[in-house]
Amino acid sequence: MIPTERRQIILDMVAEKGIVSIAELTERMHVSHMTIRRDLQKLEQQGAVIQVSGGVQSSTRVAHEPSHQIKTELATPQKAAIGKLAASLVQPESCIYLDAGTTTLAIARQLVTMNKLTVVTNDFVIADYLMDNSNCTIIHTGGAVCRENRSCVGEAAATLLRGLMIDQAFISASSWSVRGISTPAEDKVTVKRAVASASRQKILVCDATKYGQVATWLALPAGGIQPNRHR
Repeated sequence: MIPTERRQIILDMVAEKGIVSIAELTERMHVSHMTIRRDLQKLEQQGAVIQVSGGVQSSTRVAHEPSHQIKTELATPQKAAIGKLAASLVQPESCIYLDAGTTTLAIARQLVTMNKLTVVTNDFVIADYLMDNSNCTIIHTGGAVCRENRSCVGEAAATLLRGLMIDQAFISASSWSVRGISTPAEDKVTVKRAVASASRQKILVCDATKYGQVATWLALPAGGIQPNRHR
């Protein structure tokens, strides 16, 4: 396969998924990591894509969120560092929310020794991990299941969240900009807005590659991730 053909396949995959891992590209085209990296470098020079840790993403708009499996392969060191820092902000005997995602899963991994902690989440992977590895009280939102991201979305999940008093919400994002957090999935908007309303403090947790990206639905404006000072 000549370079031009490979690069077109890369562009097609990025256009379809929004973000693609290097591992996925090498498997699809049966070439080395070095070959893919050279192709990505050329495409980035042309302004067609943006390289991120472990993969490549669209240079403009996020049309689709990557699956949970793909996310686990991207920006792993950055997520681990974010998880450690975010966990240091959590106080014993508090109630926190961990949004769906692999960055918030990194936070969960740092909380296993904390006592008397209540963790609310819409993420099945996080709930399963904490059930097996911690003594936390776990509240899962329930709701409509998003299989690709292994989480719950929609109005049922939002209704549960509106009935809680949460100290800190750690909110994930596939894209954010000066306007705020956006998402290509409309059914995730109501969940993020509900938890923002229910939480005393909102903390955005995502690596730098997500900044400058936009998606169709504005989930939370920039002011929506500031602390609620009245609680």
